[in-house]
Amino acid sequence: MSVSTSTFTFTSVSTAATAPSVCRDIPGPLPVLGRDVTVPLVTGGEVTYAALDYAASAPALQRVWDDVAAYAPYYGSVHRGAGYLSQLSTDLFENSRETVAEFLDCRDGDQVVFTRSTTDSLNLLAAALPADCQVFVFETEHHASLLPWRDARVTYLNAPRTHGEAVATLERALVGRDDRDAGGPALVCVTGASNVTGELWPVRELAAAAHAHGARIVLDAAQLAPHHPVSVQELDVDWVAFSGHKLYAPFGSGVLAGRSDWLREAEPYLAGGGASRKVSRRTDGGVDVEWHESAARHEAGSPNVIGVYSIASACKALTEAGFDTLVAREQQLIDTVRAGLAEVPEVRVLSLFGDDAPRVGVISFVVEGWNSSHFAAALSAEYGIGVRDGLFCAHPLVRTLLGSDPRTQGECGAPEAAPGEKSLNAIRVSFGAGTPDEHVERFVRAVKELVRDGAKWNYRTVDGRCVPAV
Repeated sequence: MSVSTSTFTFTSVSTAATAPSVCRDIPGPLPVLGRDVTVPLVTGGEVTYAALDYAASAPALQRVWDDVAAYAPYYGSVHRGAGYLSQLSTDLFENSRETVAEFLDCRDGDQVVFTRSTTDSLNLLAAALPADCQVFVFETEHHASLLPWRDARVTYLNAPRTHGEAVATLERALVGRDDRDAGGPALVCVTGASNVTGELWPVRELAAAAHAHGARIVLDAAQLAPHHPVSVQELDVDWVAFSGHKLYAPFGSGVLAGRSDWLREAEPYLAGGGASRKVSRRTDGGVDVEWHESAARHEAGSPNVIGVYSIASACKALTEAGFDTLVAREQQLIDTVRAGLAEVPEVRVLSLFGDDAPRVGVISFVVEGWNSSHFAAALSAEYGIGVRDGLFCAHPLVRTLLGSDPRTQGECGAPEAAPGEKSLNAIRVSFGAGTPDEHVERFVRAVKELVRDGAKWNYRTVDGRCVPAV
């Protein structure tokens, strides 16, 4: 390993071999941590854990873990430290900012601000909105995109059923804004890929509509960036936000990248050291503060160097693996899951845009006659498969897709129905670059067996969740 005060060399430590992929002519999964972890089954024995909850948190790439482990002994304070490790850590931190900017194909002058997560990024942007800004957001968004705009005038748009309808719905809302508000500041917030259905949204067309009416647009790329390349310039978005823990870098960091003017003119998101350039006492006993105009303005406190470096490492790893290859392999996994579920009449896959809509490896469904928590518990306890059940922190969208009354719903992940009763929530399976073929094949086989034969074990409800009975 080589280090210097100008750069830190990314390492690529050798990793254990992975099983050959059944996806012909396409390389196998990228090595991730936990790929050899075994878990006990209630029916006896153990099985390799099938992690199929990537949409919540993806496992760390082995490459990311190796890079972090190589840097950890050199960890030091960031910015203004005189020591060698501090200078190295500062360079590592700022070089990571450049790596992320390249990964997102940012424009000259764009800022890359490091945050804790997508939620934190969008709350930061919400705090930086100009006075009297109007925000347009579809009800289909994740709560991270739906809820931060409490201090703005928010227009919630109805769930569209086609890409064209999404653009037309936004156009109508923006035309109405032009008539009422004479072109004041406005922001559109939209996801790149749904965390419920996995469906891709027409981001470029929505951005064009926003800009045609003098509005700006922020892209929630939490579910898009781990699966597809994201180019700020090609999509023509003003900002993009994503999380490290979904990008195979689960070390508690996120990104807000884009135009600097609103961020530069806003009060710091957090007040404290690092955000301030100069602080002085006034004669009246008060304090005068001169804030940074760079990304540091919104990065007060000691930054999460490990988290930031892990994101940069993941960006490099995905870029070097090649998104064309990653997308092609993931599409094969999507096809396997969708074809398998289509063979089970009791399964209904949830969708906004229809079966032919392009999507990433995120699929939600319900099973007739099953409570979703019961089904997910059986997948885990009897097959060693980890999925998610509930409303996926996108309550309005899931309720729309289920056609359910919100008064009958429990909180996210806490169904009110008992095992065996009709599901009030949904089940979500999600996967990505580190998923072996065997995991999705086992999942399809398990779904068919559970629907055909029922659970092999008894389950009970504890604290609102189905768990195996002792």
